[in-house]
Amino acid sequence: MSQTTPLRPRAENLAAPLPPLLAAAEQLARGVVLGEHGRRRPGVGDAFWQYRPAQPGDPARSIDWRRSARSDTHFVAEKEWQAAQSVAFWVDRGQSMQFTSDSGLPTKSGRAALITLALSVLLVRGGERVGLTDMGVRPMGGEVQLGRMADALGEVRPADYASPDVSVLPRHARAVFVSDFMADPAPVEAALATAADRGVSGVLLQILDPSEEAFPFDGRTVFHSVGGTMEHETRKAGDLRDRYLDRLQTRKDRLALIARRTGWQYHCHHTDAPAPKALLWAFGALEGAR
Repeated sequence: MSQTTPLRPRAENLAAPLPPLLAAAEQLARGVVLGEHGRRRPGVGDAFWQYRPAQPGDPARSIDWRRSARSDTHFVAEKEWQAAQSVAFWVDRGQSMQFTSDSGLPTKSGRAALITLALSVLLVRGGERVGLTDMGVRPMGGEVQLGRMADALGEVRPADYASPDVSVLPRHARAVFVSDFMADPAPVEAALATAADRGVSGVLLQILDPSEEAFPFDGRTVFHSVGGTMEHETRKAGDLRDRYLDRLQTRKDRLALIARRTGWQYHCHHTDAPAPKALLWAFGALEGAR
């Protein structure tokens, strides 16, 4: 009994934030109306898309004989792609994402979790499969999967920074990477190169606290990482502002560049901005990544 007594309160405290997170995500997702539309890709479906000349290996049953009778070429009638697609999310849950400069603002991690889950709600309602890259399983559909994701998004990793996990990234899927991207960008570049080799397109969503853009520090200041592994003290913090802002802009430009080179899209969102704006951008970017 003595061993189980302290465990229950800890378990209840751990589980407590999860239902509100999912509820908040569903409320956010309700602000976006999904229209029915074709995905304009060949595959399994009922709606006609286009004719194309038959190729070696096409089964005879796929040939549209009525269209083929009007020419000397056999044609295949392709359908709009209507099968469920997979969208894999990598969400940075390192210690740096726990930062907020104001108690009235969400942490970067909290905003990342909210947008990720709200976007997943929209995708599941549209018949898509979703999942986190570090859940150990491929993307799935359904409300149960959303609950699993909410559970996983509540976990925090001990390291200050995290690197994208692409070990279970399905081929020809879409992906969403959500992070402050304040760590070494090399792992991100490697992950996007791997994704491109697998035919995966997607979006990079950078989430920053407004103080990380403004650098409102002056005089004697002690900077330390959220995880407590790094510390830097200076008597003239204001002298660092220009160099810091230059490096931050260079990092953002580099993220945008590697996104363009691999067919992805990049966007920076601040935690003091409305969450629906980031959600709408991410949803629209994913639609364009089909």
